[in-house]
Amino acid sequence: MSAIKYSKKGFTNETLLHLYEQLAKPRLIEEKMLNLLRQGRISKWFSGIGQEAISVGAACALLPDEVIFTMHRNLGVFTAREMPLDRMFCQWQGKRLGYTKARDRSFHFGAMEHHIVGMISHLGPQLSLAAGVAMAHKLRQEGRVSLAFTGEGATSQGEFHEALNVASVWKLPVIFLIENNGYGLSTRPNEQYACKDLVDRAQGYGMRSAKIDGNNILEVYSTIRKIAEEMRKDPQPFLLECVTFRMRGHEEASGTKYVPQELMDEWAKKDPIENYEKWLLKEGILTEAHIKALKDRYKKDVQKAVDVMFNEPEPVADTQEELNDVYAEAPKPVAPSIAPPFRGGIRFIDAISDGLREAMKRHPELVLMGQDIADYGGVFKITNGFVEEFGKNRVRNTPLCESAIVGIGLGLSLKGIKSMVEMQFADFVTCGFNQIVNNLAKLHWRWGQTADMVVRMPTGGGTGAGPFHSQSNEAWFTHVPGLKIVYPSTPEDAKGLLLAAFEDPNPVMFFEHKALYRSESGMVPEGFYTTEIGKARQVREGKEVSILTYGLGVRWAQQTADAMGLDADIVDLRSLVPLDYAAITASVKRTNRVLILHEDTMFGGIGGEIAAWISEYLFEHLDAPVMRAASLDTPVPFAIPLEQNFFPIERLKDQLERLMKY
Repeated sequence: MSAIKYSKKGFTNETLLHLYEQLAKPRLIEEKMLNLLRQGRISKWFSGIGQEAISVGAACALLPDEVIFTMHRNLGVFTAREMPLDRMFCQWQGKRLGYTKARDRSFHFGAMEHHIVGMISHLGPQLSLAAGVAMAHKLRQEGRVSLAFTGEGATSQGEFHEALNVASVWKLPVIFLIENNGYGLSTRPNEQYACKDLVDRAQGYGMRSAKIDGNNILEVYSTIRKIAEEMRKDPQPFLLECVTFRMRGHEEASGTKYVPQELMDEWAKKDPIENYEKWLLKEGILTEAHIKALKDRYKKDVQKAVDVMFNEPEPVADTQEELNDVYAEAPKPVAPSIAPPFRGGIRFIDAISDGLREAMKRHPELVLMGQDIADYGGVFKITNGFVEEFGKNRVRNTPLCESAIVGIGLGLSLKGIKSMVEMQFADFVTCGFNQIVNNLAKLHWRWGQTADMVVRMPTGGGTGAGPFHSQSNEAWFTHVPGLKIVYPSTPEDAKGLLLAAFEDPNPVMFFEHKALYRSESGMVPEGFYTTEIGKARQVREGKEVSILTYGLGVRWAQQTADAMGLDADIVDLRSLVPLDYAAITASVKRTNRVLILHEDTMFGGIGGEIAAWISEYLFEHLDAPVMRAASLDTPVPFAIPLEQNFFPIERLKDQLERLMKY
């Protein structure tokens, strides 16, 4: 293995010394953490020793306001961006002074004031977020780039492909930097990929690429600086592979017994700091006195931060604060203007289209993304004509990359741009599930960053579309704190709730039943208004039985109650998270008998949760057990007779008869 070769060409002595100082700082912090670990004073550490040149070189090469997406071994990014050491040490040890109020640890956090977004343990999704930030730069013509780190192991994930594919198609100014350190925990590259070099993959995306020595600070710095300068003028993505080696375990408890000793010995000779230091001394740019003074100063700074960390008390749980921080504060609903003009006979689908159009006018940077939503107008024609009105920058056809598109939407949110992602069918959301439940939902609670997105979900059966285009999967998401779930049943609510979703700074899953699109019509206010998320709609008041439902279930409830001659109290929940417990309570107290109806399958549906809550808090008001009517616990069948049997319509009548006879 050849030694590291440095060249002063193109560098001032000031820059050469600055890079050395930035390299020395994270190494001294690492050494301190390892000492504390050996002393048993801390419990865990992910070491980046031997890889510092990549983090430092990247951070120093970019402009201070360009966002970097880091991973476990990128301490040099945080120190180069001059983040307060005391807060970082407290973050690592789960103290309130850290960046996540002790809710997360390590580098699982972000600090937008320093233009850094840390990782989640799923690794790949941050690549799409970086593409989203790059898209914001391009839309605003800011002349900036973003950079995302990933390891060679994470390049095996589907999100790696999706992020690179979309970034390439949309020519987004993002640098995807692979730290190829030889091991994904204990898995060697030949067990991860079969190509010779990871940068070979760039050809498949029509993307520029390079492979460099990741231990050579000058090569890393100059390469990234040059690439970034070019991309600021000519936006397009770049795949950069930095070859390095992980000198310690994945985390310290893992050890390195699986690594051949000769490999460790070879790479020890390529230590990025020792080699650079010797070269600077040889060139007369650095002196031993400078080294000593610098390290003494850094050690004092580190010790001071460590003292703050150990003096900081252990966090005390505050249940109300934990609950309050799940969501960012939402604005109050906006009622229509006095005596608003209403349009009658507006179809459900047209009300959604009107809502989107109003949102696009109200938020000039709002971006709509989805498969075939541009010139084609979407498979349901909801965005028909939008390209002519708002342009292709804001109404975007997407590749079949649901996960990356959700991640890009989240990246836009980091830069203050709202977005909507349309799942062509709600069933297809599984392809973007991780981004939604692990990134969108948790971001605000983890480190206070809003995830300002709407995910539209054309849902439900009734059209003979079979098991892959008919699912009612809202219950999957009601279990995930941080998401808001709305499911309107009328055109007026469809528009009002959709506009409320765009005003809300939290991620909103907006379910719209396909069978209602062209079969449900009604009066809809013109212009802008919002319907409050978290408030149910009283469809009709009654005294005999309460039917709690939503979506197409509202129609079923009305038809069945009328056919049976029941004086039913029908509540359209319309917001599943948050639920309107006050409306549920009022209805139960009026009738003392309750049936919960939904199109979703019975087992694990939201009806079970509502029934449990009523039994726990309103038991004394019940004259009969809480009953449920739901679809069969099977996939949704294709043939219409089978699909009708799958639905709960006939079982709804039987359950109501049982309930009334109890």
